[in-house]
Formats: sequence, structure tokens, C-alpha cells
Amino acid sequence: MFRSFNEVEQSLVGSDKKKKIALCGAHDDTALGAVVQAKRKGVVTGILIGNEKKILALLHEMGEEASDYEIINEQSERGSSEMALSFVKEGRADIEMKGKMPSTEYLMPIMHPFDGLLPLGKMLSEATVFYYPDGNRLILATDCAITIAPSLDEKVKLIENALNLARAFGFEQINVAAVSALAEINPQIISTVEARELTQMDWGRGVNVFGPLALDNALDVKSARDKGIENDVAGCADILLMPDICTGNVLHKCLHFFGHLPSASVMCGTTKPVVFTSRSDSAKTKYYSILSAILQSQAT
Repeated sequence: MFRSFNEVEQSLVGSDKKKKIALCGAHDDTALGAVVQAKRKGVVTGILIGNEKKILALLHEMGEEASDYEIINEQSERGSSEMALSFVKEGRADIEMKGKMPSTEYLMPIMHPFDGLLPLGKMLSEATVFYYPDGNRLILATDCAITIAPSLDEKVKLIENALNLARAFGFEQINVAAVSALAEINPQIISTVEARELTQMDWGRGVNVFGPLALDNALDVKSARDKGIENDVAGCADILLMPDICTGNVLHKCLHFFGHLPSASVMCGTTKPVVFTSRSDSAKTKYYSILSAILQSQAT
């Protein structure tokens, strides 16, 4: 099990697992900077799709040789995203990544029911993977970017998607905390009721789902014990199931702006890895997201 992004990087650098990434809207300094860093580490090669003039200028500023990349001039945002998608589907690239373009323009082709990367019956979701220094380990939180107000059935799919990602990171016995504002059931807070329903489901061997848990009870053993909570998940959560996108998105941005913790934003549910990050995410976060996508590509 990987306990940090440094461990992930060390496992990939120098291996024969180099992947090709198709960056659409590549005239974006942070996204392109992340691809450049991954290329310099020897873990990816890049197809850069977008405003060629701006891409060349950015590569020059970064001290990169343009000849080291395949550069395609495509001014249209939708055209750029559709091209990146086609490269992945054709096997010309392994990973698709979002650069400078609106999220809807990037996601719509991916979510197309026939030509996209989302199988029928599957759910597209996001998971934020972050380093938790107090536990010296990685933790996943879902969904912080896509699913607005998940129903109980959607929460089941969110957990299933997050479990697949956790396994790609080498997790075996996986603890899932259904997070809410309280560690007890309150009928007026639907997430506490649904957390208990999720707890009572059969998740199979190697998976323990428990809730409701407040965030402190999910991450800190002492906080859980002080509340009298006795469960393997309490204080030892590997996956945090957030009750809604507002809670998840605030957590994601707090990790970055308050905690300055290493993190990655990872898409789940697709047939091929997809890197989808926020415009405010740093180049380092986008680099870690690329590393996470490589792990996903190895697990499929």
C-alpha cells in the first residue's frame, strides 16, 4: 500500500510503465507544467492539443524542447476535448487530461452514452486523494467535484468507485466512513440516516463501511473513543464518503488553502483514466493526479 505520493512516484520512476497523456486545452500553465514534470520524471509522454502558439510559448518559458511533444493546433474547446477522447479510445494515448477549458466542454464527450468513456449503468465520480500527516498515510474523499446531492443508490456507487481507486493504490482491508455532521442518527439530517443504511449493507470481504461519523471521529481514534464509538472504521478511515458536493468541495479546498497538504483529484468510473482537476489546483496537485491516473491504468 502506498502511504504517500513520494512512494507512488518512486514506484513509477525508472520503471517500464511510461504512459502517453493527451492534454486538451494544453495552453494552460499549471496543467502543462504538471505534464512537463511527469515527462521529466520519465513517466509520461505528451500529446498537447490546443492553441499551438501559446503552447510553444509556455514550453519555451519552461525550458522544454517542443520536439519532445506531439503538438496539435486545435482552437475549439469542444474539438480539443473530443480529439483527446478519440486518441484514448483508439489507443493512441492512455490518459486524457483537462487543461484550459470549461468543465462541461471537457466532461460532455466523456459522458456520451455511446462514444464516451462511461459504461452504461456506471457513475462518473471524483475522489480527492490526500496525504494525512498525523497518520502518515493517504486517505480518499468522495465526491468533491461532480455529484451534487447523491441519493442512497448513488452513494453505493460512489463507494464502489472509491474502492476501485483505493485498490489501485494498494489498499487491501479498506475502511469507509460515511461522514456527516453528527456521529448519531438524526432524522432531520438525511445523511445520518443513509449512513446507517450503508453500514447495514453487505460490502464483501475486506471492506468495512460504517457511519454516521463526524470528520473528527473518522480520522482520530481518541475523538472516536471519547464519543464511545467502537468500530474498526472510527479513527482509521481510508475513504471518506462526503454527504454532498458542498461538504466535499469545501474539504478539497481546505486541504489545499489551509492545510497545504499534498493531494490529487481523480476521476472514477471511466473505462480509461481521466485527469480532471480544478482551475485553482496547483501544478503539484495536477502532477499527483497524473501519477494517480497511471496507477489506475495499471489496475484496469
